Amino acid sequence: MWKNLPALAFASASLASFCYIEIVSAQSEATERLLERNKMFTKQIIQVAENVYTAIGYTVSANSMIVGDDGVVIVDPGQLPTASALLRQEFEKITDKPVRAIIYTHGHNDHTNGAIAFYEEDKDIQIWARPNFKAETTRQAEVGLAAGARPSNTQGFDLREEQKISVGIAIPPPRPPRGGVNAAGTVTASKRESGTVPPTHTFDEDRMSLEIAGISLELVVAPGETEDQLYVWLPEQRVLFAGDNFYQSWPNIYPLRGTARRSARDWIASLASMMEEDPLVLVGGHTIPITEDTMTVLTNYHDALKWVHDKTIEGAGKYLTPDELVEYAALPDHLADLDYLQDYYGSVWGTVRDIYAQDLGWFDGNALNLHRENPAKQAQRMADLVGGPDELMRKAIDQMASGDALGAAQLAWHVTKLQPKNADAFQLLGEALAIIAERTFNAPARNYTFSSSNRFLEHADALRN
Repeated sequence: MWKNLPALAFASASLASFCYIEIVSAQSEATERLLERNKMFTKQIIQVAENVYTAIGYTVSANSMIVGDDGVVIVDPGQLPTASALLRQEFEKITDKPVRAIIYTHGHNDHTNGAIAFYEEDKDIQIWARPNFKAETTRQAEVGLAAGARPSNTQGFDLREEQKISVGIAIPPPRPPRGGVNAAGTVTASKRESGTVPPTHTFDEDRMSLEIAGISLELVVAPGETEDQLYVWLPEQRVLFAGDNFYQSWPNIYPLRGTARRSARDWIASLASMMEEDPLVLVGGHTIPITEDTMTVLTNYHDALKWVHDKTIEGAGKYLTPDELVEYAALPDHLADLDYLQDYYGSVWGTVRDIYAQDLGWFDGNALNLHRENPAKQAQRMADLVGGPDELMRKAIDQMASGDALGAAQLAWHVTKLQPKNADAFQLLGEALAIIAERTFNAPARNYTFSSSNRFLEHADALRN
């Protein structure tokens, strides 16, 4: 196989071997940065105010405990009941006061599914959320896409351990014989236990003031990553729990897995509301809390998202296509290099494209895209230009040998459309995508690309067998 490739390009006759050696022995800068970022999720409990503690690394989300006179309030109890149970044990080393209330900043399972570990029947524990709790997942279920629009898992759950990187979900040790290893490092059963306790209290106002266990707090409507988002404000301590409207990464305006649309304008408005509180401490939905220069960080986060939104709309008015807008709406220098605005999880390019799609629809302004041919016809045009599918495949191999994995993948994709039983084309496509994935600095995009790579490689094997 691959007779036309120079010997120095491959460590063996197998493209798979080459890809594995490439990834393991020469990690890209993207991989190194993502792995370095995951060090933030080492297990720790951080005291952010006299009576406020935030846990990082026990579950995928950040989980907080506010200690009151005769009880505690839990903000976002976590993802897995088993992991949250371990966290509760750690919290109880700080105080043995009972849980009086649990607050969900929004309905994503990684923030709610551990609630059962803190909840006890007949203890009159209040569960607070907005009335539209779980609006996103409810809408997906209604349209028949409860698991998202795409089978590839952008969180990396379907990847081999050596491929998997996701911000907030560090690469775990080798998988045990049964079950799996979650972000807290605990072994879980193969069948996930449901642990979300339904809300007992909701509020219709934009802002609800409460006193629970002697703790004065406010719940504020704040749509952003989800429509059901709220933030929790402790006015006396000036601590703000932002939910997923803030974490130390570019916001995930457009989830690659496919989900309900997220409004950049709502997100910007909610960040502006958070800025008006003038917090000393900002507890995000993931990543360690911000305890220094908090207003600077929050202001930059707001201004960066507003910049990208405004420049996207401005450029769209000039008939720029989404591909052109990604460059047009790039962040200015004073924001572009800030670590908490990097594309670890969300991405600027994804945000630009989604703002365009939400406001202007699928048509990108290029008249040729009103008359798109199906992939097989497009592939045939490409093949005709170079002398046929076999020549197209040879050029794809040449691209791979020269180090241009993206070029190889694009050409091999065309070959698969013309020769759907060509195992070598699917093999090349899969291996090229694996290299592209390893060099991708965005955890969901990386995981999705690796997942697609694995699918094509499996298909190549199936065709040979």
